[in-house]
Amino acid sequence: MVLMKHVMSSQQLSLLSYANNCMLMASSSVYRRQQFLIRSLGGGIDHSRNMQQDLRSVEVDAESVIRSITPALDLTRHKGQAGKIAVIGGCREYTGAPYFAAISALKIGADLSHVFCTKDAAPVIKSYSPELIVHPVLEESYSVREEDKKFISSKVLAEVDKWMERFDCLVIGPGLGRDPFLLDCVSEIIRHARQTNVPIVIDGDGLFLVTNNIDLVSGYALAVLTPNVNEYKRLVEKVLSSEVNDADATQQVLSLAKKIGGVTILKKGKSDLISDGDTVKSVSIYGSPRRCGGQGDILSGSVAVFLSWARQHIKAADPNSNLSCKNPAVLGCIAGSAMMRKAASVAFSHKKRSTITGDIIEFLGKSLEDICPAT
Repeated sequence: MVLMKHVMSSQQLSLLSYANNCMLMASSSVYRRQQFLIRSLGGGIDHSRNMQQDLRSVEVDAESVIRSITPALDLTRHKGQAGKIAVIGGCREYTGAPYFAAISALKIGADLSHVFCTKDAAPVIKSYSPELIVHPVLEESYSVREEDKKFISSKVLAEVDKWMERFDCLVIGPGLGRDPFLLDCVSEIIRHARQTNVPIVIDGDGLFLVTNNIDLVSGYALAVLTPNVNEYKRLVEKVLSSEVNDADATQQVLSLAKKIGGVTILKKGKSDLISDGDTVKSVSIYGSPRRCGGQGDILSGSVAVFLSWARQHIKAADPNSNLSCKNPAVLGCIAGSAMMRKAASVAFSHKKRSTITGDIIEFLGKSLEDICPAT
């Protein structure tokens, strides 16, 4: 027992001596030179810190993007050249959302705006504005017998399909609802949009649909998802099998977009984060503390217009273009985000707490004119 104590004391003394030597070495110039050499060769903690810096989102010059992709107005243009947008949404419960998205597209500068909705929603949406072209073609389960579903589904698809190639972008989801039969029909519409290479912006209940069937958009570079905080949470849990990580939001949205095959994600928040799986852009200019419902619908309609303009701009291959990004979906998100935030800011400056969605829509035109004058 005495010998055992003596051995343990010797080990303790050895450990203490080793620790003292390490402390002396740490304070020596030799040790400092070793650490400097390691850092110079790319080792140590500093390297990972640099990697983290590389993954930070880049605040983009959104106004410059808007000025670059917004087409000039001149007397030689004809109806339709400034954009033909279609909103797929609108049911018995929700008629405001598709109207907000469709009218916002017109207020930004699209020439034509269509709404494909259920028969119950059509008269209501038509009454909001004569500017919209409303198609009462969608059906919900309650109005379709089981034996008729296949026939009705093919009829709905045929009605939408005959217009499909005319559209520059689809907005899928505002006011769509979650009726199973209706969602099945919209799934087929998404597939046909992909086949004809028509861009799609997915919001609201459209995000509920694709979150439960990621293959609908996976690998489609002309697809844009615009989730709010709860919709983003569900996407992250479904696709990445993890929780939302706000501390590393940039890396997470990049990973999410990449995992879905290069779709563009516009993560709405205090600063909007935009990623196509290759890069992350941030838009934080303007904004409003007033969070009335319907702003997401304005955003989806705005993104659809700017996305279509960005495609035109890129196809024209303007040699004077100073845009480094060539992804029309990313450009459309940058411009749509900034435009929505500016209009909300201007509306709030006038209406304060009483600001509602209609007020923001009314300032879309002025906001675009401030950044990119028509003359």
